[in-house]
Amino acid sequence: MEKLVSSAPSHELLVPPPAVSLPVIDLSLGRDEVRRAVLDTGKELGFFQVVNHGVPEHAMRDMEAVCEEFFRLPAPVVAPFYSDDRRKPNRLFSGSTFETGGDKYWMDCLRLTCTFPAGDSKNHWPDKPEGFREVVEKFIVLTRGMGMGLLRLLCEGLGLRPNYFEGPLGGSETIIGLNHYPSCSNLDPRLGLGLPPHCDRNLITLLLPGVVPGLQVSYKGDWITVEPVPNAFVVNLGLQLELIHHFSTEQVVRSSIGGSNHHYICWFALAGCDQRGSQEHRAPGDDQPGDATNVGGGFHPA
Repeated sequence: MEKLVSSAPSHELLVPPPAVSLPVIDLSLGRDEVRRAVLDTGKELGFFQVVNHGVPEHAMRDMEAVCEEFFRLPAPVVAPFYSDDRRKPNRLFSGSTFETGGDKYWMDCLRLTCTFPAGDSKNHWPDKPEGFREVVEKFIVLTRGMGMGLLRLLCEGLGLRPNYFEGPLGGSETIIGLNHYPSCSNLDPRLGLGLPPHCDRNLITLLLPGVVPGLQVSYKGDWITVEPVPNAFVVNLGLQLELIHHFSTEQVVRSSIGGSNHHYICWFALAGCDQRGSQEHRAPGDDQPGDATNVGGGFHPA
């Protein structure tokens, strides 16, 4: 299908910049230590990685496998899911255009929406490759549990009730994206950018990156290329948390894909409220600065 950037012929590859590791938080440590690390790292950088998070390795590998298999399917199989209509909750699309020039960001994405409590959401997802729906549903349940656990830790550190983000404020929708960054194909080096610099506007995003470094985080005016840690999720704090608690989420993320092979990223986002964060939900006497958290994949192409 010619609309997908992966349909274009590949060209010479660009050499990616050196990568560094984001702070890594071990969620198996004591609750007080983990809570303090989440708050401190969130204030300093807004991004961190988590290990020993409770999501089994086989679930992560299965998710990566069906992601790769989906983007290898023949064009006629995936064509029914392609849409440029951003209002569609489930759709396959290519990168949006640059502000000028009309070129596209070098990315294909399958975006899926799942409602909680679980309903018939998966019946609207692709049914190929075999087992796709079951693997994605299991991954969503596991990662949503991790995300809600991180939000509870955050609430405790901020003096909010632990279940503050559960229910209407936390939203009932979970969004998952499978991002495919093919090898750069044209002579134009600008096509090495998979996603533009952006901030996540949801509550929390969890990112399961591929093995090829491609995620870049803005820190003190410089772009840091994130070195993936085996079996870790990247956590990125969202703007809705800034609205609820006075935390400055100036951190910006982008995806640069001028590296070697195809790069797959699975991102998972708790959609949260319709940016309704308000002062009335704050705990009495709670006047310390707040934090924002985005787990594993702060990529929101749509």
